[in-house]
Amino acid sequence: MTTPRSETGLLDPAQRKAGAPLLLTAELPPDVLAWADGLRRAHYPPDRNRLRAHVTLFHALPPSVEEELIGVLADLARAPPPEARIDGLMKLGTGTALAVDSPAMIAIHAAIAERMHGLLTRQDAQPLRLHVTIQNKVTAQAARALQTALAPDLRPRPFRFRGLGLYAWQDGLWCPIRMVPFRG
Repeated sequence: MTTPRSETGLLDPAQRKAGAPLLLTAELPPDVLAWADGLRRAHYPPDRNRLRAHVTLFHALPPSVEEELIGVLADLARAPPPEARIDGLMKLGTGTALAVDSPAMIAIHAAIAERMHGLLTRQDAQPLRLHVTIQNKVTAQAARALQTALAPDLRPRPFRFRGLGLYAWQDGLWCPIRMVPFRG
């Protein structure tokens, strides 16, 4: 049985297990997060929705790089918050996402990937398509129906990412390690 989503989608850091893979996100500003999470709560199957809305940069970095990665994130966060824009819908086959356009965040991802070269999983080595999943693991027909319903009212929505979030991924939930805000 799947554990229902917690209020925050996060585990208490005291519950962190040694050896859990590291997950890195581009942190959304509060207004965009609230809007996207509202869509996720409305359209993601409730028994599978264990996390808040998010933009994943890396899914499974090895825990052995944590200290180095925190240093890399601190260096990158000296820059101004990267500009971004919700730029429409992304079809996921059996789900729907909000497409995110942000050349600056793509460049940050590339810099991190270069530093972690040789340590990336196959999934994390693929070209990055920034998005916020609002529906997943439904029928293709249900996904198409949501896309048809949302598309007419979805307008480009500019914003700036507020930081980079580092989490340990365990038991399908996230255990927060560090949020590194952009300072530039």
